[in-house]
Amino acid sequence: MAARHNFRKLNIWREGIELAKDTYSFTKKFPKSETYGLSSQLQRCAISVSSNIAEGTARGTDKHFKHYLETALGSAFEWETQLIIAFEIEYISEDIFKKLEKKIQSIQGMITRFMEAL
Repeated sequence: MAARHNFRKLNIWREGIELAKDTYSFTKKFPKSETYGLSSQLQRCAISVSSNIAEGTARGTDKHFKHYLETALGSAFEWETQLIIAFEIEYISEDIFKKLEKKIQSIQGMITRFMEAL
């Protein structure tokens, strides 16, 4: 059975990939003590966004695809919460925080609108 959607052509998937790349870039600068803490959590959430979108494209119905999109959206909100924590404990600057906050909120909106369109 072929996928109903090609995840590689979805903007939400591409934005998720960019989020993951950004996440790995800024978490490199976190203290070594965070390797298995906040760094790892942020990285796993970022990867989860695009991974769940991709996995959902293989599902046979829009109802099943929406379930994976909901999981991706949940990961995006979890990631945003962890970003706030990283900012509040001064692991990232305000400039980086604002840029990434805008990006994650855009992704959240894109996922929500895509789900509504299905």
